[in-house]
Amino acid sequence: MKSPKWLDRLLYPFAPHTYEVSGGTMHYVDEGTGAPIVFVHGTPTWSFLWRQQIKALSRNFRCIAPDHLGFGLSEKPADFSYTPEAHADNLEQLIEHLQLKNITLVVHDFGGPIGLRYALRHPENVKNLVILNTWMWSLEEEAKIMKISRFMAGGIGRFLYLQLGFSANVLLPQGYHEGKHLTKDIKLHYQKPLSSASRRMGTWVFARALHESNPYFSELWQQRDKLKSINKLFLWGEKDKLLPVHFLDKWQQEFPEAKTIRYKAGHLVQEERGGEVADAVRDFVTAT
Repeated sequence: MKSPKWLDRLLYPFAPHTYEVSGGTMHYVDEGTGAPIVFVHGTPTWSFLWRQQIKALSRNFRCIAPDHLGFGLSEKPADFSYTPEAHADNLEQLIEHLQLKNITLVVHDFGGPIGLRYALRHPENVKNLVILNTWMWSLEEEAKIMKISRFMAGGIGRFLYLQLGFSANVLLPQGYHEGKHLTKDIKLHYQKPLSSASRRMGTWVFARALHESNPYFSELWQQRDKLKSINKLFLWGEKDKLLPVHFLDKWQQEFPEAKTIRYKAGHLVQEERGGEVADAVRDFVTAT
């Protein structure tokens, strides 16, 4: 595929790969050789989010990072559902297509309920889980999140997301604890893939999914015991303004055997603590 002119190859020096999934053409990064590490992003991000970790870890591991349909360099079809379930289907198709074995799954934000479904369905093929600022349960009890999500599902929310690019223009900066990490160039790489209303449907569906997909989230959580046998590492930005810190408490209570590293960082911990996150993943995978 041809790279867009705005893509800075110094920031993102990865060869493009594509795969036809249900709904359209998915772009993904596939760098390095060795044990596979699969990185799963949320919203409004894409594989660009993982660039620091991929650069460091691809020296010793095979790093795969897809862009969900509607995000990054993947297609943004008008007739795709963009639900977490649909993205989870596509991720599973890609992993099977690449014939990845004994993978390390690294998930963040909506990448949690997308990527962790693969681990629940195929725990025998997931050796390690690295979990960053995400969830895998119904959010019905989170009153603030539910109120915002239901508001965003309406006409005003649709306008904010599709016409004004609310996700990349307003929410993205909130993902940082220290704004200095969101440089003009980096912000550009998150805004450009979502540069028009027709390219922003995926972000709006995710805003609605915070309440609309609660049955799906709940179904995942009911199967959580299937993750007990998988090595787990929690890497958490404890200055997260988008997800409450008690989400980490819930993970830890359920999986007390897992190692946890906290960072003085926001929701986008892999942006603010890029090298440290890469080192933590390398040490964890090497040890296991």
